[in-house]
Amino acid sequence: MATPLSDTPLSHLKTVAVVGLGTMGTGIAEVLARAGREVIGIDISESAAARAQTALEAATARAVRRERLTEQEREELLGRFRTSTDLRAAADADLVIEVAPESYEIKRQIFRELDGIVRPETVLATGTNALSVTRLAADSARPERVLGLHFFNPAPAMKLVEVVSSVLTAPAAVTAVTDLALELGKEPVAVGDRPGFVADGLLFGYLNQAAAMYEAKYASREDIDAAMRLGCGLPMGPLELLDLIGVDTARTVLEAMYAASHDRLHAPAPILRQLSEAGLTGRKSGRGFYTYEAPGSGTVVRDALTPLSSGPGTPGRPVHSVGVAGSGTMASGIAEVFAKAGYDVVLAARSEEKAQSAKARIGKSLSRSVDKGRMTAEAAAETLERITPAGSYDAFADVDLALEAVAEDLEIKQQLFAVFDKVCKPGAILATTTSSLPVVACARATSRPQDVIGMHFFNPAPAMKLVEVVRTVLTADDVHATVRELCTKIKKHPVDCGDRAGFIVNALLFPYLNNAIKMVQEHYASLDDIDAAMKLGGGYPMGPFELLDVVGLDVSLAIEKVLHREFRDPGLAPAPLLEHLVAAGCLGRKTGRGFREYARR
Repeated sequence: MATPLSDTPLSHLKTVAVVGLGTMGTGIAEVLARAGREVIGIDISESAAARAQTALEAATARAVRRERLTEQEREELLGRFRTSTDLRAAADADLVIEVAPESYEIKRQIFRELDGIVRPETVLATGTNALSVTRLAADSARPERVLGLHFFNPAPAMKLVEVVSSVLTAPAAVTAVTDLALELGKEPVAVGDRPGFVADGLLFGYLNQAAAMYEAKYASREDIDAAMRLGCGLPMGPLELLDLIGVDTARTVLEAMYAASHDRLHAPAPILRQLSEAGLTGRKSGRGFYTYEAPGSGTVVRDALTPLSSGPGTPGRPVHSVGVAGSGTMASGIAEVFAKAGYDVVLAARSEEKAQSAKARIGKSLSRSVDKGRMTAEAAAETLERITPAGSYDAFADVDLALEAVAEDLEIKQQLFAVFDKVCKPGAILATTTSSLPVVACARATSRPQDVIGMHFFNPAPAMKLVEVVRTVLTADDVHATVRELCTKIKKHPVDCGDRAGFIVNALLFPYLNNAIKMVQEHYASLDDIDAAMKLGGGYPMGPFELLDVVGLDVSLAIEKVLHREFRDPGLAPAPLLEHLVAAGCLGRKTGRGFREYARR
C-alpha cells in the first residue's frame, strides 16, 4: 500500500516535464531551465519540439548579447533542456506541467497516460485557464497530486502564477509548487477552482464586453483600444489583447465561465464565434479583429476596416475663446489645458472667490511644471494670463465654446445648460464633461440641441491624453468636426462614441471593478491577491481595489447604478458590499477608509 501523501515529504522539484510545446509551454520550459531545473519538453509533434528547441536557443542568444547571460551559462542552460515526442520521457520527473489545448478529452487522456508512467510522488499540474481542475483531478488515479499551475503569457516576462487547488489536492503538493514558483522569481497567488480563476475571471468578462461593443458598431476597434490604453493606462487595448490571446481561446474561456455562472457578461459575444469558426483567430492566424503582416506577426497592416483619411471633411466652427464652468479639480485642469494651447479662457464659478481659488490652483500646477523643467517661467506666466476668473456665467457671452465641469448631477447640469442657452452667443458650442449622464438630456435643456456635445476629459486633465467625444442624435456635423479638431489642437486623443451610459471607458471598466468586488464578497480571493493578480498577470497599473479607493466608492456606486439602469442587465447590479461600504461612509482615500484603511494626512 502506498504511504499516505500527508506523511510523504515531497522531494525538491528538480526535474520538470512540460507537456505541450506551444508558445506557453516553451516559455515555461525556458523559465524552468533558467532557474536551474532539468527540463523535459514533450510534444506529439516533432516540429513543435524542434521549434521549442530553436526558440530557447534564440532567447538565450539574445540574453548573451544583452549581457544577461554568459556564453558558459547559456551552454549550461541549453544542456538542461531536452525534447521528446514520447510521454514516457516524463517517467523520472518530479513535476509534470501539461500545457495542452483547452480540451477536457485531450487533458484527461494525458493525465491517464501519466498515471501509468510517473512515480507515485510526482506532482501533476495542469496549465488550464478555463477548465475545472477538480474534474481533471477526479479522473486521475492520484487526485491528491493534481493541481493547477497557471502561468501568463509571455511566461518569461510575466510575474504572476496562479496556484489552483481543488478539494482533492493535498496541502503538500500546493506547498511544493508554491515554493517552486517563488524560486522561479514569480509571484504565486493561491486561488480556488472556478473558470478563469482570478485574473482571467476578471479579464475575459471585460474583453467580451469590448467585443460586443465593437460588434454593435458603437465605436471603432481603434477608438475602443485607444480609449482603454489612454483612459486607464492599460498596456494594450481589449481587441488588440483578444488577437494576442487568440479569439478561439477567449471563446473557450468565456464558454466555461458562462457555464459555471450563467452571467450574461460572460456569454461569448457572437462575433467571437464568427471569427473563430472562420479561422480568424488573431495574430496566430494573421487576422482577427485586426489584420497582420503574417501569421504570428504583431505588425498590423491596413485593411478594409482601417479608417481612411478623407481630407478635410465637414468644415468646423472657429474657436478662439473657451468658457469653463466650475471651480473643482476637473474644471481647473481643463482650463489649464486650453490656456496652455493658446486659447483665451474664462473660468467661471458660482462666486468670484471660487473662481479666483480655481485660478490659484492652476498657478500652483504651472509652478510645479516649471520646477520640473516641463515649461519655462515665461510660458507659465503667459498661460496664467490667458485665464480670466469670473463670478458669473454672464462672462460666457462671447466665448466660442462653453464647457461645464460641475457636479455629476443631471438636474444641476440641466440648469447650467439653460443658463448657457441664455448667455452664450448664437453658434457657440455647448459641451458637457459628464462621465455617465445622458448628453442628450443636457441638450434638451436648451433651445439649440444641435450645438451640444459631450467632451469627457479624464482626471487629471493636464496629464491624461484621452477625450471621449460624445455625439447625440441631435448634434450637428460641424459641431462634431470642430470638437474633434479642437482635441487635436490641445494635444489630446479624441475617440468617438455614442450617447449611452459609460461611453467607452466606464462602460468597460466598472463592470470589471464590480466583478472584482463580487469575488471578495464571495470569499473567493483576498483584496491583495486580486490586486496582485491584475497588476502582475494583466499588466494593469493599479489593482481594482486600489483603483476603487482612488476613484471613490460613492462615485463608483453611482456609475454602477447608471450602467445597471441603462442596460437592465442583472450582472451589472452593484455588488452589495459596495453599497454597504458607501452606506457606512467608507468612500476610499478621501475618507481614510474604503476597501482598505489609509493614514490620515
